[in-house]
Amino acid sequence: MPTLKIKNIVCPRCIRVVREELTAAGYPPEAVRMGMVTYATHPGEEGIRRIAEVLKENGFELLLDAEDQQVERIKTLIIGLVHDRNNKRAAENLSDYLSRELRQNYATLSKLFSSHEGQTIERFLIRQKIERVKELLTYGEENLSEIAFDLDYSSTAHLSGQFKQETGMTPTQFRKMKDPDRRSLDALGEAE
Repeated sequence: MPTLKIKNIVCPRCIRVVREELTAAGYPPEAVRMGMVTYATHPGEEGIRRIAEVLKENGFELLLDAEDQQVERIKTLIIGLVHDRNNKRAAENLSDYLSRELRQNYATLSKLFSSHEGQTIERFLIRQKIERVKELLTYGEENLSEIAFDLDYSSTAHLSGQFKQETGMTPTQFRKMKDPDRRSLDALGEAE
């Protein structure tokens, strides 16, 4: 089965949009998952061109380059770690996790990611975590120590310090804002 790698499929809503839009365009996929679309048969060159257009119109991007695909796999794994509470890797550190999942040396992955994204893997992880903290603070269902625990911070102080460094305000100040500044997951991939 041919599989196409897609940039910015980062949530269940993205999966639904990709499935619906490709189906409406006459290219119904066999399956859509985070970062990829699978077809029963190859859609052909014209099909690939049209699929790329439909994806682009909806904020996604068809990845044809192997390096781009690997960078997207790294991003997808990190987003999964941060946003899926059931996806805990316990005591395993990020470099070991990525190396194991992608079957590649972490130094190679790190160099590739930095050259393509203009930021380190660690910086991308921090930005994802801070955005998740913002989301959880906005919901108001958990206190800061519960959020710190959920996101594998060593302490509430560590989370607060990193939050302030990234946003310029404390978590408490952010929680009190009437219109908090939040960014989409795909925008977090862009270096500032």
